Amino acid sequence: MQSFETEIENPVVQKDIIELANKIELFHNGKIDEEKFRSLRLARGVYGQRQEGVQMIRIKIPYGKLKSNQLRRISEVSDEYSRGRLHITTRQDIQIHYVDLNRTPELWSELEKDEVTLREACGNVVRNVTASETAGIDVNEPFDVSPYADALYKFFLRNPICQEMGRKFKVSFSSSDEDTGLSYLHDIGYIAKVKDGVRGFKVMVAGGLGSQPRHADVLYDFVETDKIIPIMEGVLRIFDRHGERKSRAKARMKFLVKDIGLEAFKELIEQEQQAIEFKSVPIDADSYEASKPVEVETPQVEIKDQEAFDLWKSTNLIPQKQEGYVAIGIKVLLGDFYTDKARLLANLVDNYAAGEVRLTLRQNIVIPFVKEELVPFFYQELEKLGFVEAGYNKAVDITACPGTDTCNLGIASSTGISEELERIIKTEYPQYLKKDDLVIKISGCMNACGQHNMANIGFQGMTVRTPDKLVAPALQVLLGGGNQGDGNATFADKVVKVPSRRGPEALRRILDDYEANAGGKQFVEYYQEKGEKYFYDFLQDLQDATNLTELDFIDWGEEEKYVKAIGVGECAGVVIDLIATLFFESEEKIENAKESFGNEVYSGAIYLAYQSLVNSAKALLLAENKKTNTHAGIISQFDELFVEGGKIELGTSFSEFIYQINKNAPTKEFAQNYIANAEKFLASVREFRELEQAKTA
Repeated sequence: MQSFETEIENPVVQKDIIELANKIELFHNGKIDEEKFRSLRLARGVYGQRQEGVQMIRIKIPYGKLKSNQLRRISEVSDEYSRGRLHITTRQDIQIHYVDLNRTPELWSELEKDEVTLREACGNVVRNVTASETAGIDVNEPFDVSPYADALYKFFLRNPICQEMGRKFKVSFSSSDEDTGLSYLHDIGYIAKVKDGVRGFKVMVAGGLGSQPRHADVLYDFVETDKIIPIMEGVLRIFDRHGERKSRAKARMKFLVKDIGLEAFKELIEQEQQAIEFKSVPIDADSYEASKPVEVETPQVEIKDQEAFDLWKSTNLIPQKQEGYVAIGIKVLLGDFYTDKARLLANLVDNYAAGEVRLTLRQNIVIPFVKEELVPFFYQELEKLGFVEAGYNKAVDITACPGTDTCNLGIASSTGISEELERIIKTEYPQYLKKDDLVIKISGCMNACGQHNMANIGFQGMTVRTPDKLVAPALQVLLGGGNQGDGNATFADKVVKVPSRRGPEALRRILDDYEANAGGKQFVEYYQEKGEKYFYDFLQDLQDATNLTELDFIDWGEEEKYVKAIGVGECAGVVIDLIATLFFESEEKIENAKESFGNEVYSGAIYLAYQSLVNSAKALLLAENKKTNTHAGIISQFDELFVEGGKIELGTSFSEFIYQINKNAPTKEFAQNYIANAEKFLASVREFRELEQAKTA
């Protein structure tokens, strides 16, 4: 691991990679709890996959912007450490699969040579900050949101307040009221606005998908740009303290806001502002380095199939606000493409565009800054790569997660059925090549990585049982979801559940009815007019599981009979003293707090000390077999059991002791005292634990 120290110039990144390498070694030696190791590796983009002994690596691409040199670097890493396939996610990340855990530090080190990170791509942290793929070129945008997404991403990366939350936290930026960043389904979403000539954002909060989708609330109709980071810091602090931790199913922020109400949540955020170091964080948008198009002569081109070229132009060109330029949308089937094509694409945009591509929320690629006169040339070159399929962002452009191909949680195939449905649309409903009204999305399970429950037509992987208890792959059919703009949307209704092999017939019936009876209405409007029961009535016979054939037990894209298998993962095979581990982590947090204090990052030092206090209290509560669902719950329970019970003397209540964090500004003096108190508290609870153990020895 010593080579990392000489190859990486950034000492913070260097420390991260060495820590990952060390923790992998500790895990192999049985010296670190499996759950804690999982938490650490997930926050470094290392994710277990369905196949045992290998990992999926999620590479973070902030707001989907990928420079050509970074695309080349990712391609090299994929070839060396994976299998040469790149998968674009619905959060604008890139995933590679079948990676050896022991090689992940080396892989990360290679990526960082071109400033590509794995940090916080997975785990209970702030995930990749997404944005409209047309940010900076959108004809309808009041301003480019890229500088603001970039500043927010950098501010919260490695920030102590969001390293060990109860669950993940998702953020988006939308360029305009069209809300192409999908603010309504994020933990916090920002929609660009201008008020009285001043830039700002509408702020949406506590949205989410999953098995219980929730529409985000409007937190603020307008805040100026310097407030977006302090507001999010307040939101994160409250989520970290009050959010559920025991039950993963209830640990998202949408459940916290649902439980306590928006006004109470807002009040907690405002109370927290005293503890936030920066009440205003101005973002210098002018200093943001936007990509610039190259000056180049137009090569001679001969288009061989004018009809195909004209169709492609009608569906895959995106208007751009910069005069004389357009963007090109590349439809990427299932979000999968290979490194040989990636390198050639990087060369193409380097030499003839602006040296960058954008990854989209629908798992596609956008090339910005293409001169209008270069469009035929780009078509010719992209055709060589197989990247000129018509229908970018149209009905034929189906979004799907990896499903049972690689995901631990996949119940049924999403990629196999996606390919079949695209084939049906192309061959039987060619008019939908040009329709962008119809959005179809597929997820392999209820977690909604394919965003099925916000689609016009959605499919969710499930299972169905026959009367004699045989299990076959199935699809829940959802209808009527859609983005209405400016933070407004509807979520799809669950209409019927059909065996997977009948998914195509379900789609045919829905499209046939729509074509015959909608009278030009958009699909969402037509669905709302007719209602769920109307669609149920002509689909319900497809649910019948009494007459399944042998083929019904073989999922799309598979050859073997279906076997339900969820959550196959690693096993540590050792027993760890969890209480001792928590005390050890409290020590680590205090050391990290002292390091932050030495670097004069007082707010970070205080938060690390706070985490140590909670951790130490949690250790004693676990020793007493008490539930520890939330930070706030840990604090109140510790008071009740140990302080009020006279077992531990603090001179005050534990809540008064620990909640100094949101009653004091993050000054040097307060940070110093708070860290010292955390250290004393750890010593006290450790001593208590040792005395209790001695009594039972």
